Amino acid sequence: MFEQSLVFVFLIFLGILLQKKIGDAKELKGLKVIILSVALPATIFIALLSIKYDSRYLFLPLGALLFNLLMLGLTWAGAPLFGMEKGSKQHRTAMMLVPSLAPGLSCFPFLMEFMGEDGLALGALADVGNKVFVLILLYLLAIHWYHKISAAETSGKGKLKSLIITMINEPINMVIIVALIMVTFGWNMSSLPGFLESSIARASMIMTPLILLFIGLSVRIKWREFRQLFFLLTWRSGIAFFLSALIILLAPALSPAVTVLLVVFPQSATSFWPYAHMTAVENMGDQPVFDTKMAISLLACSLPFSTLMILGVFSFREFFLNPWYLVGLGILITFVSVIPWMLRKIAAVRAASSAPAEQNTYQYAE
Repeated sequence: MFEQSLVFVFLIFLGILLQKKIGDAKELKGLKVIILSVALPATIFIALLSIKYDSRYLFLPLGALLFNLLMLGLTWAGAPLFGMEKGSKQHRTAMMLVPSLAPGLSCFPFLMEFMGEDGLALGALADVGNKVFVLILLYLLAIHWYHKISAAETSGKGKLKSLIITMINEPINMVIIVALIMVTFGWNMSSLPGFLESSIARASMIMTPLILLFIGLSVRIKWREFRQLFFLLTWRSGIAFFLSALIILLAPALSPAVTVLLVVFPQSATSFWPYAHMTAVENMGDQPVFDTKMAISLLACSLPFSTLMILGVFSFREFFLNPWYLVGLGILITFVSVIPWMLRKIAAVRAASSAPAEQNTYQYAE
């Protein structure tokens, strides 16, 4: 298992080495389109038609949505620990990005490699709830902030309708809809014409190496911002581990596949969709609502960070499947993430306590 993880790390490193060859934004966008429009939909389609469904799995989308909403509230309360004052554009940016998940680029390839088609299909079902959150609810939140700050009277209904249409037309979502309809009628891959079945199977084979290379090619970290964003992502990861452990403890009868999914799915990278919403809102008026530069940096840091966390879970699966170990790990990581905030508080208290003493000394000297 660990050796397989090293193969993935090597492919990511190879992508980093290729940055000088494929560093243009348009080239990266083209690669991302191939992944999200061809390779990943083909793989999800095969997985959804292969899984043996259980009515209990219908709770996965709801569970993912509840996780998003809970993380939204926790980010509202926790982002100030990382220097993002409540009500600031940095605070709003963190609230848009931190609760979002992008399993397609950071989680699904590893679900496929380590858990097979069943694991990937479960992840695709959970992502339905996450898609509702990132595509609709976060856009409504962004529009709410825009109206609140700029006092604009224009309505966002037209844009919301456009986003809903985009969600339906997105290849991954279309694949999920078609696959679920086929499953309803009892069809599977063998029900398709032979050439189509073979084409879909071959398209799915390129998914994992393409995504790993894309991760390596996309790493663009500005080291000046790395410290703040690293601790924010560490906090996010620790909270996610802790919440996963609580669910596992409350539902000990879960299957091993669902248990692993509960651990790795919340560790997915932050989604690109909130950034798209923020950009759209920024273009609607002159009053800045979000910090889009910070958003880009957070996206760039999140993808490799989440990839390493998910690889760690699969490399040491038995450790992470123990809920009590997971509770301890979540608490430890969360504590480490707030150490800079604690040091700042201690420094502030010392400065406040030493100020009167210095003033008294000065007056005595006079």
